[in-house]
Amino acid sequence: MTAIPLTSQSQSVAPGLVTAPTVTDAEIDASCQAPILLLFANAAVWLFIGSVLGLLATLKFHQPEILANCAWFTYGRVHPAQMNAFIYGFGVPTGLAVLLWIVCQTGRVRLALPQVVVAGALLWNAGVTLGLIGILYGDSTGFEWLEMPRYGSIPMLAGYLIIGVMAMLTLHQRRERALQISQWFLLTALLWFAWIYTTANFLLVAFPARGVVQPVIDSWYINNLTNIWFGFIGIATLFYLVPKLIDNPLYSRYLAVFLFWTLLFFGSWTAVGPGAPMPAWIPAVSTVGTVLLLIPTLAFAITLKKTMECQTQKAKTSLPFQFLFFAPPAYLLSRLALVVTSLARVSVVTQFTWFTPAVTQLFLYGFFAMTMFGAIYYIAPRLLGTAFPSPKLVKFHFSLALFGILLYSLPLAIGGVRQGYALNDASLSLQNTLDSWLMCLRVSTLGELLMVLANLLLLVNLGAIIYCRASVEAKAAWVANKIAGVRP
Repeated sequence: MTAIPLTSQSQSVAPGLVTAPTVTDAEIDASCQAPILLLFANAAVWLFIGSVLGLLATLKFHQPEILANCAWFTYGRVHPAQMNAFIYGFGVPTGLAVLLWIVCQTGRVRLALPQVVVAGALLWNAGVTLGLIGILYGDSTGFEWLEMPRYGSIPMLAGYLIIGVMAMLTLHQRRERALQISQWFLLTALLWFAWIYTTANFLLVAFPARGVVQPVIDSWYINNLTNIWFGFIGIATLFYLVPKLIDNPLYSRYLAVFLFWTLLFFGSWTAVGPGAPMPAWIPAVSTVGTVLLLIPTLAFAITLKKTMECQTQKAKTSLPFQFLFFAPPAYLLSRLALVVTSLARVSVVTQFTWFTPAVTQLFLYGFFAMTMFGAIYYIAPRLLGTAFPSPKLVKFHFSLALFGILLYSLPLAIGGVRQGYALNDASLSLQNTLDSWLMCLRVSTLGELLMVLANLLLLVNLGAIIYCRASVEAKAAWVANKIAGVRP
């Protein structure tokens, strides 16, 4: 295969037709500035809050008496609040922000009704705030990754639909009619989340299904949220930004289309692991889907490897590229680990251990969050027309995030394997089982602390660049008013 550009720079125009005026990058960025920066800022705040809650939950394994007298901060409330803060406070808003910007750039069109998008973002953020307060208060639904109470999920869904409609309207108004492969992934993720979120809430919260159907639906939702929403948004961002940063077209459109369809098909039904208390055919079918997930994983690896081959020197000085360069290996490792642990002989050791959270965190933070960090550091300076005040802080953020996720995932995965063997050894006492993974848990806690500091730096960097832009505009307005005041 040879490198094939994903868009055509010239389009034929029928005789007698007047072409639409060209929209500049500055005009596109001006239309996106307020809503996307709002989504980025809210996401950075919730990411930091969620990481602090996650660190608190982890510290309770070392010192259970920490805030033990406050019901709001017991482990059973803090842990789901942390996950929901990451997923709905950071993951979805950041994905929507990047989606809107890429749709505008690829379509060469201004964002449709930015004020309405701002209203949708505020409504989503209000829902997240209400939902997380409800979880800490003890009003959780009890379903993993769907713990948001109804009074939080309804405003969230309304805000999402508002933003989604504006995204579809923007796509409809695009001047570049040919769809790029990144738009395929983004449009599918946009529609997919609305479907799975409404379906899961309808069948688990509004009109709850009974018995074994409930964990099946919950597992189906978690799997689709992971593979389709987080996976598609991350892949689309990489496929759009990496070629731009290295000035090289994506390796092959055909391979990217093959990746799209195989991941959409196999990735949507890998929900239930072996040994689950369900009818035997459900884990069996899920295992087949998980193993077949190797096909799109390999296609993803080949596409990016061939795209970046011998071209990474061009982007060595690019701060966003450092984050984007780390994300693909994290994706590959997490998906390969998922495939291996779907096998019954391996699952006997790894299920009910720390290995599963390690793989999940490697995917969510190592792949998705690192990709979004790269996108934020690429998009924000373009929206504001100024660079980040301190490139050293951006590099420090990358270092903390990199070592944080490695120190968290690798020791926890090793400790999970040791824990699994200990749990399956009837000759070992419970105390020996706990001792087998306690040191690994301590090291992973250090990694979580580094991620908290990294998330704080993201918030600081975003605040600094917004402040610099605001101060420049304020000085310019003051000078203009002064000049206008001295005129006769």
